[in-house]
Amino acid sequence: MFTFQKGERLKSRKTIGKLFTEGKSFVSYPVRFVWVKMEVPLSEFPLQMALTVPKRSFPKAVDRNRLRRRIREAYRLNKHSIYQKLDLPEEQYGVMLIYIARETLDFHQIEEGVKKGLRKLPHRL
Repeated sequence: MFTFQKGERLKSRKTIGKLFTEGKSFVSYPVRFVWVKMEVPLSEFPLQMALTVPKRSFPKAVDRNRLRRRIREAYRLNKHSIYQKLDLPEEQYGVMLIYIARETLDFHQIEEGVKKGLRKLPHRL
């Protein structure tokens, strides 16, 4: 339940490209959620997630990696709330989490933003 398996990772270049061209988004500071509905389910999970931290804001790879780990952990611990609402096996969504803050925030602030975004997401789908 509290794992982040390989099938939950969004790796399809086509879907990621579609996220940036056709995706809808909202901000739950410090994270922007961008999502798109997939035509063909790629895995057994209702949601596939990818995340990014901009190199322009964080030029050091160490800082980007630390933020990615924090966002991934916050998502992993709180994804069960959205999985309960998206229990439809025929629908699948691709979601990109983009870190938008200009400074490195601690885990609790990032987790609050991810929680708030995961609460909003089912109402926007």
